[in-house]
Amino acid sequence: MTLGRIATICCALILTVSFALARIHPFGDAGLFKATGVANPIMTGSTVPAEVRTILASKCADCHSMQTKSPFYGHLAPVSWLMERDINRGRQAMNFALWDSYSADQQQTFAAKIVQETREHEMPLLQYRMIHWNSRVTGTEIRTLADWAHATSGSGSGTGPSDLPTSAGDASRGQALFEKRCVGCHSLTANHEGPRLQGVFGRSAGSVADYAYSPSLKKANVIWDEATLDKWLTDPDAFVLGNNMDFLVSKPQERKDLIAFLRKSSGK
Repeated sequence: MTLGRIATICCALILTVSFALARIHPFGDAGLFKATGVANPIMTGSTVPAEVRTILASKCADCHSMQTKSPFYGHLAPVSWLMERDINRGRQAMNFALWDSYSADQQQTFAAKIVQETREHEMPLLQYRMIHWNSRVTGTEIRTLADWAHATSGSGSGTGPSDLPTSAGDASRGQALFEKRCVGCHSLTANHEGPRLQGVFGRSAGSVADYAYSPSLKKANVIWDEATLDKWLTDPDAFVLGNNMDFLVSKPQERKDLIAFLRKSSGK
């Protein structure tokens, strides 16, 4: 038997074993072997603009929906295991197939986080971008996503009497709002997509040493207090042009409550 034939037999055996092992799902079955067929576009029937849905479908849906397009190597272990790990984690974090089941607050938080992570090139994941060269989100696409996130943050709030502040800021209500709408990007004690916020009240903007702020915020010469935080939460872009925050709080009472919580958590 020639060396060439031996090599061919070995390769065939390895592929067969790899294909068989891919039927084992140590990180959960992500459905890589399922027939895809013709799927409906993601978020069909939602209020998400068509141009945003197009970006999300082409750059994010493989890991954040049920419409994963599995290439041939997705049927071979251990590559399939790593893919299933990332896909299942992605679906657990945010699943476009469930978009309409998320609350308005959750949708706003997800929209802001999408912009933050694509802007910082944390998403799509590096290993995904290395294989899918066209998956990198362009500057124009990030701007489209940012406009959507900004509009989403301000949606559903009118200017009637119900949106006017009815009482002083309540730290307990503010904590509930923070946990519901802000923790996707922020924590009190650790940097995430946004800087840690414990101690923010009375702190200079852009002054957390181990967080990468936008140049505009670092140069803003702003001290965070009730007035500046209110302007920031009302419209970050209007207050500091060129910052990286794509989330706003349109209702005055909610801003007062959040500011009261941030002040309390800062020991002020």
